[in-house]
Amino acid sequence: MPNSFLPVWTRRLHRWGTVIVAVPFLIMLITGLLLLWKKDVAWIQPPTRQGTGTTPTLTFDEILEAARRVPEAGIQSWADVDRLDVRPDRGVVKVRAANRWEIQVDLQTGEVLQTAYRRSDLIEALHDGSWFHDHVKRWVFFPVALVVLGLYLTGLYLFYLPYRRRRRTGSASGGSARPDSRPPPGTRPAVLPETR
Repeated sequence: MPNSFLPVWTRRLHRWGTVIVAVPFLIMLITGLLLLWKKDVAWIQPPTRQGTGTTPTLTFDEILEAARRVPEAGIQSWADVDRLDVRPDRGVVKVRAANRWEIQVDLQTGEVLQTAYRRSDLIEALHDGSWFHDHVKRWVFFPVALVVLGLYLTGLYLFYLPYRRRRRTGSASGGSARPDSRPPPGTRPAVLPETR
């Protein structure tokens, strides 16, 4: 393989890889940035409230009844509940509805402490591609992650290439090239007359 082939191939791979992964990677990047702030920004994920105690006393039926009182969540039965997130140390249970609404219920009194739309689950599904379809997650977003890894590696190589060239040029001339051995800018090097 000629020495000039690898840099040219690496540049082409780097350029076309960037074009191919641009949209999915942009989705991953933006959603990843949002997820970094999910615990700090209530718009992304509602903050966890504090209940009255730390010992859960509510039954599952009482939790479901408390969640039914919130019309936005649209919960009528357990089929409408996506999951329960019990936080005994905070004295609260988070009831996540299938429509992404979150209801925080006090584990001792059954009082609804907070109702809010939870965007972090949607953002996570967009981030890993599962929002589109499981096949998109595996056959688009996973390969995009591999291509981005390749872009990173080719980028490192392209970054390193000028240093490698300088080192080779310096060693070929018998040492490092000295800046004072070059003619000053704007002057032409002296031409020695030909001898016969």
